[in-house]
Amino acid sequence: MLWIIFAIIAYFLLAISAVIDDFLLTGPLAKPKLYAFYVSILGIFVFVLAPFGFVLPDTITLLIALLSGALWFFGLLGLFESLRLFEASRVIPAIGGILPIFTLIFSYIFALQSRETITSLSAGKILAFVFLITGSVLISLEKNNRITKKSFILSGLTALLFALSFFTTKLVYISQPFISGLIWIKVGGFLVALLFLFSKEIRKEIFKKRQKKTLSPHKKPRVILLFLFNQLIGVGSGILQNLAIFLAPISYLAFINAAEGVRYVFLLILTVLLSYKFPRFLSDKISKQVVFQKAFAILFIITGLILLTI
Repeated sequence: MLWIIFAIIAYFLLAISAVIDDFLLTGPLAKPKLYAFYVSILGIFVFVLAPFGFVLPDTITLLIALLSGALWFFGLLGLFESLRLFEASRVIPAIGGILPIFTLIFSYIFALQSRETITSLSAGKILAFVFLITGSVLISLEKNNRITKKSFILSGLTALLFALSFFTTKLVYISQPFISGLIWIKVGGFLVALLFLFSKEIRKEIFKKRQKKTLSPHKKPRVILLFLFNQLIGVGSGILQNLAIFLAPISYLAFINAAEGVRYVFLLILTVLLSYKFPRFLSDKISKQVVFQKAFAILFIITGLILLTI
């Protein structure tokens, strides 16, 4: 069960990254599509790992790896578009609830079609899965934010793209060493990001002259350093999450998605700690009902993790 440890550490790093993303995307770098473009472009630096195990895969595996990276990029765009059109409290719980189910379905369909041996899940493991999903949805759900048909469809499409990326990533790791597979998947995201240079909107944002009002000269280096530091955290979390996918049996692949609630637990803790110095991080009113809901969600997540590991 080493994979669950890597997944939890990855979600801790992702929580830190989410706090920095929130600062950058609501301030100096408030362009989600452009942000996703730069993140995917910088992913190519994973090539520094090439000396530790880089091989040329067969054609089918190569295509699946490139597809996996492309799907992840489009999943990011779907997520950003969802957050642009709807409140985070509508789309995040929907994506978090649907994503593990899609991944579980794809894993079992693949096992049946390829006649692969797949570990059967005990009643305890199924219960752990339910607890983890319920906790993930509860901890990110906010009052008075009803999910509309439109937001549900977009959230479902985003979850489908992420699930397909997770599943195809696992297919790559079945026949490829970890580092080599990771590099080729990142190449897929990089190539799709390059295609977006043909988009007028993206080109305009990249090459346009910045207005005077953007950032004062003394703040620019700090913002760039913060962005680069965040990318280092993102690379670390991405490697650990991929390592969890690499190590997990295909029948447990969906549990990595279901454990997403761990990220929100860490995010909640970081938000509360940061709010003492930066009150905007805790702008919402914290009522007894909200505290009870979050505590109940954390209890669900912890119970799910215990059931999963015993």
